[in-house]
Amino acid sequence: MKVAIPHWQGRVSPVFDVAGRVLLVELDGGLERGRRDVAFDVEAPHARVERLAAHGTDVLVCGAISRTLETAIAAAGIEVIAQRCGDVECVLAAFLDGRLSRGGFLMPGCRCGRRRGRRGRPPPAEGY
Repeated sequence: MKVAIPHWQGRVSPVFDVAGRVLLVELDGGLERGRRDVAFDVEAPHARVERLAAHGTDVLVCGAISRTLETAIAAAGIEVIAQRCGDVECVLAAFLDGRLSRGGFLMPGCRCGRRRGRRGRPPPAEGY
């Protein structure tokens, strides 16, 4: 399995759509077998998808990502785990340990997995 994590200054890049570097980590049975730091000097969404696919990426762990790009990456068979932040090594370790969905790795303001009603508020209780 190959995991791609876009990064900037040792942290997960805040926006994948414009990230300039990606760490590619090859895993085998939950153990790291190798890694490469790859320049991501393409901007067009289709070129970013092609670059990830060409490197054999199975999972992309990233910060913010446009819906269009996320949909295209998923259509290419790559799992997208978005809205994550933090030190790249800590995020990778959390991914390996199954802890990546914990609050400390969610981008500030992320409401991932929460139901929203009008203006971001929870829906009213039944019968209200």
